[in-house]
Amino acid sequence: MAIPVDPALIEDLVVANRVLVNEGVLDAFGHVSARHPKNPQRYLLGRNLAPALVTAGDIVEYDLDSNPIEPPANFTHFHERFIHGEIYRARPDVQAVVHSHSPNVIPFGVTEHPLRPLYHMSSFLAPGVPVFEIRESAGMTNMLVSNNALGKSLAKTLGPSNVALMRGHGNVIVAKTIPMAVFRAVYTEVNARLQLQTASLGGPINFLADEEGEKAMQVLENIHVRAWDIWKRSVLAQMKS
Repeated sequence: MAIPVDPALIEDLVVANRVLVNEGVLDAFGHVSARHPKNPQRYLLGRNLAPALVTAGDIVEYDLDSNPIEPPANFTHFHERFIHGEIYRARPDVQAVVHSHSPNVIPFGVTEHPLRPLYHMSSFLAPGVPVFEIRESAGMTNMLVSNNALGKSLAKTLGPSNVALMRGHGNVIVAKTIPMAVFRAVYTEVNARLQLQTASLGGPINFLADEEGEKAMQVLENIHVRAWDIWKRSVLAQMKS
């Protein structure tokens, strides 16, 4: 049986989808989920729909095997919902997950150049950004994480990190809240763009040191809501117009 959720959480999940579209992280593809606040063995995710079109009525409850709980009639489900279920299973600390095909991030998943924190706003990358190689788990595939086994492999690659790249596909971002997951998704894309620009200048790049990254992450815990507030206001205004 589905468990009722505070409408404010559903609103934030809807807003998160639309913010990430506005910020160029999601397009017609990608998704955002939240762990169920009343049952950690379940999560909430929109139905198979472009992120910009998601409404409260499109949010579906799933168990960690990514089976829908009382799915609405005629709804289809994301092929890659297993990303979310297996990350929640592996990471009890995670409360929100973003999967995107964030364009500037893609080069770092297909080359030997690691994605590293270039400035304080992306300090959450400091613990490292592993790359999921789907061939190691399933050989030649259509590149989609479309079952629990592949989701489990991706979650294993993610490990304790905040971000993992998916070779030739995209990335996953995790956090303890929806606003922080959105913040990290946006600034992962920004950092990737800046890193590509910086590399074009030639010479070594002076990335954040581990200690700098750790200290900057502590600051972001407090200030990221400033970005969320303005992003959310903008989306709600768009939805009302």
